[in-house]
Amino acid sequence: MNVGRPRQAGWHGRTVRSSIWKSPIVGPVRARGVNLVGDAQVDRKAHGGPDKAVYAYAAEDLEWWNGQLGLELGVGGVGENLTITGLDLSEAVVGECWQVGSVQLQVTQPRIPCYKLGIRVGDDQFPRRFAEARRHGVYLRILTEGELQAGDEVHVVHRPSHGLRAVDVAHIFYDQHQRARDLLCVPELAASWHRWARRILDAASHEDIEDAGQRLSPR
Repeated sequence: MNVGRPRQAGWHGRTVRSSIWKSPIVGPVRARGVNLVGDAQVDRKAHGGPDKAVYAYAAEDLEWWNGQLGLELGVGGVGENLTITGLDLSEAVVGECWQVGSVQLQVTQPRIPCYKLGIRVGDDQFPRRFAEARRHGVYLRILTEGELQAGDEVHVVHRPSHGLRAVDVAHIFYDQHQRARDLLCVPELAASWHRWARRILDAASHEDIEDAGQRLSPR
């Protein structure tokens, strides 16, 4: 369990405010509304709101990055709230529900990295590498408020039959724009992705669909 408060950091001559620095906490934490108590998201358009209330990342993926980068990121290393062990988040199906403690969470989408992830690890190229590795982790919405804490088991209590995984959404965004219509068939997907898919399909009616995909963002 990791939470963070806003702090400032320098980036190319600018001062950037972010809550991407998360630290582990001990004891129960309440999940309510659009985040965990004690946590903050500075830019709610890009990183918060009901469809991005909680961010989960696999401990195994953190270990992989440590080997790639020669660093020790540790838990919370990519700004995640939940560091999960033993669950392949690339295989998480959009809309699947988790029971963690007394909280029920629902997978809404993969994380599309921004430049602040590069600030967090001290490498401007890291967001690109993060995207290319397809180790995105998943955002979750809070379906049932309650408490959870480090050590709680994650129980997948429901998995939709459509089968669209979080990593499939990332593939569609980066290099499979012709599959944008598939996103519209997944009601559990964050609404911003439905809007993105509609814009892609609309733009594709009068220009190349790949060109349209490069210009448009789901945020």
